[in-house]
Amino acid sequence: MTNVSNEHDPGDWFGTRIEPGQTAPAAVPISQAFDGSEVRLPIRVTCSEAPGPTVAVTAAVHGDELNGTGAIRRIMRDTPFELNAGTLVLVPVVNLQGFERHTRYLPDRRDLNRCFPGSAEGSYAARLAHAFFERVIKRCDWCIDLHTAAVRRTNFPNVRADMSRPELAAFARAFGAEFVVSGRGPVGSLRRAACEAGVPTIILEAGEVWKVEPGVVDYAVRGITNCLRYLGMVSGKPAEPEFRLETDATKWIRAERGGFLEFHVAPGDILAEGDAIATNADLTGVVSNVIRAPRAGVVIGMTTIPSVAPGDPVCHLAFSKSGVLNRMERTVDALEDDALYSRLRDELATSLRVTPSV
Repeated sequence: MTNVSNEHDPGDWFGTRIEPGQTAPAAVPISQAFDGSEVRLPIRVTCSEAPGPTVAVTAAVHGDELNGTGAIRRIMRDTPFELNAGTLVLVPVVNLQGFERHTRYLPDRRDLNRCFPGSAEGSYAARLAHAFFERVIKRCDWCIDLHTAAVRRTNFPNVRADMSRPELAAFARAFGAEFVVSGRGPVGSLRRAACEAGVPTIILEAGEVWKVEPGVVDYAVRGITNCLRYLGMVSGKPAEPEFRLETDATKWIRAERGGFLEFHVAPGDILAEGDAIATNADLTGVVSNVIRAPRAGVVIGMTTIPSVAPGDPVCHLAFSKSGVLNRMERTVDALEDDALYSRLRDELATSLRVTPSV
């Protein structure tokens, strides 16, 4: 499981010496600001006393996606596990410039998560991506990259990984998510570039931008702990979810007409074919149409803004066989109210006004 091509001095982190058994902050030189001063990215490194893999946990590659930052800060503050082997590299914010401006993008208006592995002689975004990729990601053996939905959307927690690769499939399942979406990821994304460079990487998509949501943080910390247990870095066995849906079939259901939506579903809901997702009406209340599920599926993402134009995304569905979904629905119905799945469904629904369909 170890990337033997790593030639770095394991104790040297950009001028900070971190010996076995120590935890310390470090700063990665990645670029220069407009005034010529050096831009350094804050990270925290824990080196256990026993050898093992080096794992990076990254957040805010999109600078406004803060749930992952909240999860990493929870790990830093509360120390929910003891690292028994290997090295853990925590990167609370990758896109520091976007984070400072409360935006997804970099100052040159590029999406950093479409620029990896980057180029030392390319655009500003490409140079940032190259510096971070070469100095941090390629030094690691595994990576967990934390994301949220884009602006004006929310995601029910789901892990995304290339499930055609056995090592990635096992790592993704170890996270303990109920929903796993298979795919390589977009060209230029951190996870795709990292996987191609020999650093197996999964991502968690959960919650909204500009927020640190308690349930999402709990979910992320639990999943990170599970992955470290799987790698033998933390004691114990990964906790298994009550059910798991793995699929490569998803679709955004889009508005056919402009109007104002009244939602009938929430993130995490399991739908049958034909179930009402939202009623679309004009501003005087005249109903134009009801948006329905084209087939049975699970709501893994939704818009949080009720006003739509034709073609706007409304609901992101993950599909599976109806028999699988029926068994999942029975399992969900039997969960306790304080189960994390139930909590998340209720918490994420607070960004929406959900009413029964007529």
